[in-house]
Amino acid sequence: MHFHELDRGELMAVGGGLVLALSLLLSWFTLGNAHAVLNGCRGPNATCSGWRSLSVVRWLLLLTAVAPLILTWIILRGHGLSWPRGELTAITALCALTLILFRGVIDKPGAPRGQISVAVGWWTALFGGLLILVGSVWRSQESAGRRKPPGVL
Repeated sequence: MHFHELDRGELMAVGGGLVLALSLLLSWFTLGNAHAVLNGCRGPNATCSGWRSLSVVRWLLLLTAVAPLILTWIILRGHGLSWPRGELTAITALCALTLILFRGVIDKPGAPRGQISVAVGWWTALFGGLLILVGSVWRSQESAGRRKPPGVL
């Protein structure tokens, strides 16, 4: 095990993964009135967790939460990669952030959409996704090969 190769980037990404996984258990959406319905959750003034309100997206977010742990395992074991470490985790974090923003801002689940608003779990997922992204970008910049400017031998 190569614990000395871990840096702040991995630890930040792992923390973001744990925050993202935990956010699925928190309330993501608040239902406003008695007519609001969201995958079995009914208003008025009710909340619905991310796990209960997101059918397919919950699995994708859970896979994204596991990605930093896989990166950490690769680093601890000393496996060689053909790409900079953290690059694939950054891509999965960008995809997860896109899904989080899409489901929370653009296309909220449930009906009527005007009575569904985001709650603390959505904000927590957004924060966790950003932590994964920043940590993995940090790691990919440190492990990428240094390029020379044009004209330098």
